[in-house]
Amino acid sequence: MSSPAPIAVALDAPDLETAATWAGLVTPHVSTVKVGLELYLRYGPDVIASVRGASGVQVFLDLKLHDIPNTVAGAARAVARLRPSYLTVHAAGGAAMIRAAAEAAPQTQIAAVTVLTSISEPDLEAVGFLGPARDAVRRLAVLAVGAGARALVCSPHEVAAVRAEVGPQITLITPGVRPAGADTQDQVRVATPEEALANGADLLVIGRPITGAADPGAAAAAIAAAIRRTPAAPAR
Repeated sequence: MSSPAPIAVALDAPDLETAATWAGLVTPHVSTVKVGLELYLRYGPDVIASVRGASGVQVFLDLKLHDIPNTVAGAARAVARLRPSYLTVHAAGGAAMIRAAAEAAPQTQIAAVTVLTSISEPDLEAVGFLGPARDAVRRLAVLAVGAGARALVCSPHEVAAVRAEVGPQITLITPGVRPAGADTQDQVRVATPEEALANGADLLVIGRPITGAADPGAAAAAIAAAIRRTPAAPAR
């Protein structure tokens, strides 16, 4: 059987049973499942064991922590015992906060979220960020890596520029990935899986195109197969 594709399936399910079912269906085809804030707040640590099951699939805990360094360190330490492969924090929280998270959870890759894929250029200006989005993302990426983040979350539109800034050792995670023809929903800066990988992404976050399908397992398998047919990105 082929190795799992570099996809993190966003398990934005209405309940724990559905999340666990989706995870079981997609796990043969993808490397990672992603647990977001809503599901974690509703069910707590139990959700991690439920979606991981016996497969040992990587778990991406997407909590987007953003608070003073001491509080974020405590939160990161609390979830580190769940052994997530990735834990997100907001890069805008600053270097001290990112460093606190990295030190509190040394066995977990702290993934710093740069600019949300739902944010448009006017949104950036309204909240006081110096734009354009690509420049804001690059600044936050450099800051986060300097503070100990081992992964970054950025849209497919910025991934090539971020890769050029941070080099080959940092894991680049791209939400806003939609197969050709899929609805973009609330995402603004999007691309196809093939485009994102060609630009240097390491892990693609895909949710509703898989979990909203009649057969999530088949949808995951189809996207994974399409990715395998894509020529490898140039060596970094």
